[in-house]
Amino acid sequence: MVHIRSTLVVATALVAGVVPATAAAAAPVTALTATAATAEMGTAVQKGGPLTVRVGEGAPVTTRFTVSLPAFVTGRLTAGLVLGDLPGPSAGGDDLPGAECSVNGDAYRLCGWNYDTPEYEDSYGDGYVLSLPPTEAARTLTFDVRIDPAHPAPLGEHTGHLEMKDASGTVVATGPAAVNFVLGTPEANRRATVHARDKDGVLWQYESTGDPARPFEPRTRIGGGWNAYTAMTKLPATVASGEGDMVARDKDGALWYYEGSGDPARPFKPRVRVGGGWNVYTSISAYRNGLIARDRDGVLWYYSDSYQSTPSAPFKPRVRVGGGWNTYTLINVIGDKVVARDGAGALWSYESRDWDTWKESAPFQPRVRVGGGWNAYDVVRGAADIDGWSYNDGVARDKAGYLWLYKDAPTAARRQIGHGWNIYTAIV
Repeated sequence: MVHIRSTLVVATALVAGVVPATAAAAAPVTALTATAATAEMGTAVQKGGPLTVRVGEGAPVTTRFTVSLPAFVTGRLTAGLVLGDLPGPSAGGDDLPGAECSVNGDAYRLCGWNYDTPEYEDSYGDGYVLSLPPTEAARTLTFDVRIDPAHPAPLGEHTGHLEMKDASGTVVATGPAAVNFVLGTPEANRRATVHARDKDGVLWQYESTGDPARPFEPRTRIGGGWNAYTAMTKLPATVASGEGDMVARDKDGALWYYEGSGDPARPFKPRVRVGGGWNVYTSISAYRNGLIARDRDGVLWYYSDSYQSTPSAPFKPRVRVGGGWNTYTLINVIGDKVVARDGAGALWSYESRDWDTWKESAPFQPRVRVGGGWNAYDVVRGAADIDGWSYNDGVARDKAGYLWLYKDAPTAARRQIGHGWNIYTAIV
C-alpha cells in the first residue's frame, strides 16, 4: 500500500506540473517519450538471405527486402542499400554492376551507386550505397533490387545493410544485407578467342571460358592454307561469338582482310585484298582499330581506321610516328598499350595519350620500363579478355612451349595456362 500511494503522489504531482523531491533525478517527460519512440526501430529483412550474382552470365537477378515500420513513422522516406566493404574509387572500385529498383511493386527504375563523398547528398557515409526509390511511410514496404550480371563487379561476398531515413535524416529502419558476386561464364561476345597456326598451315581457334581454372575450351579447326602468310594480327580482338576481324600479309607482300562473320563455327568471311607493298614492314600490329607498322629503317607508321566499313579500304593513308624502333626485337599491342622488347630482354610500355592530346603522329606517352627477362619468350601479344573482365590480358609463349597469362598486362605477375604450344608457328 505504501508503494501504491507513493506512485499516486508522483503521478498527481506530474499532472500539477510539480516535481517532488523523490522524482527530481528523473528525466523530463519529453525525453522519456523520445526514448520510447526511438527504441522502436523498424526492421528490414532480405528474403532468402544473401543474393548470388554470377557475373557475366544470364539474365538479371533480383533480391527483395521487406521493411516493417513503427506506427509513429510518417512522411516521405529515403532508402539505401549500403555495402561498405566494396572497394572505393581510390582502390579501383569503379566497376560496379548496373541495377534497377522497384518499391511496392511499381515499375523498375534505374538506381545508381554513390560513394561516401561530399558531392553525393544521399550517401549514407559507410562506403557505396545503392540509392533506392523514395516512398511514403507505411507499416510494410517492399523493395526489389534487380542486378545486371553483364557488368563487371568486385568478386566475393559483400555485406552491409538496408536502411531507411526520415526527412530529418534519422534512421527509422535497418537490417542486414549481402550480395555475393561470383564469376560466371561471360557472354560469348565478351570472351576472347586465341588463334594459332600449326606447322601444316592449319589455323585453330581456342575459345576462352572466363574460368581461371580452365581458361580455354578444346580447340576447333578453322581451316588450312594459313602458312601462306608471313604476318597476322587481330583488329583489335576476336571473340567467341564469331565477331572480330583479322588482317594477314602473304609472301608477296599483299595485305588481306578477314572480316568477322558472327558465326562461331566459321568466324571469318572470305578474305578481301587491301593492297600490295606491305613486305616493306618487319612488324605489323593492331592499334586502336588500325595498324602500327615498322619499316626496315626502324620508322614506325600508323594506319588509322578509315571508318568506311569497307574491307578493301579499311585504313587511312599512313602517318609517320617516329624513328629508332629497330632497337626492338619484338613489337606488339596489349590493350591500349604498345609493348616493345629491346635487345637486352627489357620490355617497355608505350601507353596511349589521353584523347585531348592524342594525334596520329604522336599517339604515345613516353615509354615506361616494365622489367627484364622477356627474351625468354618468342611470342608476346594481347589477347583481350581470357578469364574475366579485364580486356587487357596478354599471353606469352616461352621457348619450352608453355603459354603464360599476364592479367591486365603488362604486369609482373604471370600464370601458366597451357603447354605444348610450340607446335604452332604463329599465335594471334
